[in-house]
Order: sequence, then C-alpha cells, then structure tokens
Amino acid sequence: MSYTLAQPCRHQDEIKKSRFLALAAPVASGEQALAFIREVSDPAATHNCWAYRIGQDYRFNDDGEPGGTAGRPILQAIEGQGMDHVVAVVTRWYGGIKLGAGGLVRAYGGTAAECLRQAERLPIVVMVRLSVHCEFAVLALLKARLKDWQAEVASETFAADGVELELRVPESQASEVQERIVDLSRGRSKAKRLD
Repeated sequence: MSYTLAQPCRHQDEIKKSRFLALAAPVASGEQALAFIREVSDPAATHNCWAYRIGQDYRFNDDGEPGGTAGRPILQAIEGQGMDHVVAVVTRWYGGIKLGAGGLVRAYGGTAAECLRQAERLPIVVMVRLSVHCEFAVLALLKARLKDWQAEVASETFAADGVELELRVPESQASEVQERIVDLSRGRSKAKRLD
C-alpha cells in the first residue's frame, strides 16, 4: 500500500557545519509540486534540491550539486518510505566543509528520509468510477448509502426517466457496490465500471 502525507512536514539537520532543511508536502499534480518547490526554495541558500513522485510521474533536480548526489537520493527516500503524491525539497546552506559525493548522497537522502519518517501518513485509496442510471424513486436510497460505501458522486445528470450518476468508489469495494445497487433498485439499475 502507498501512503501520502497528511500535511506538510519539515526536518532539519546539521552535517559538518552545513545546514540541511527538508520540507515535504502532499501534492496531486506535477504543477502543484513545482509550485511548492518555487514557494519554499530559499534564493539565499547554496542549493535547493528536490524530487517528487506522483504515480508513474517523477522528477528530481540536483540544483548545482554533483550529478546524482542530491535529487536522486531525495527521490529514493520518497520511494523507500512507500510514499506517493509527495514532493520534497532539501535546502542546503554550505558550512565550509566539503562532504564528497557519498557524504552528499547520505546528507540529502537521509534528511529527506527522516523528514518523511516523522510525518503523519495517510493511505492512498485507489478509486474507480461507476456509471449508474437510476429511477428518481431510488435516488434518495442510493445517496443515503454512499457514505457507508465510502463513495462520492462525481456527477449527476437528470433526464425524464431518471438520473445518470457517476460515482467514485474505492476499488476494493467496487464489486460489492455494484451488487448493492442492483439490490436497492430491485434489479432495475446496474453500475458499470468506467475505468
């Protein structure tokens, strides 16, 4: 199971006189991740290195550090913590002592990992879409059960013969929800998966 952050978090370390500050947050899109990076990056700092993962979409940046010593370790920290839909920025203020490639990898990756390890997590629930056509008489019954199914109405369109609903339900409950809709409507409504 993958997790995301419940809220933004931070962790600070001092390693050989350099100060490292990790800031991480939950994000829904690459644009949102890049906006967070722009917002928290400190132009007065030596480096603002970052990474994000959103499903199969990921990016990272070393911001002037030697290639592969900052952005990739931050991404590996995100993946190592089983996180998704997360962005992390590690800002470094140079303290005068060079860390070497291995030291940089440990500093950036370790600071990001500790930030994520201490953060409050939320499980990511995979949702699927169901399309349902129901009669007006069944609509109130159906909507009353949505909370029990952890479902939500994504859209509803009214027609002369009833209502066309698009529901979002947890993937693990989709089959059960489909059966319950048939039961509630006494066989007159069926839910079809859209994805």
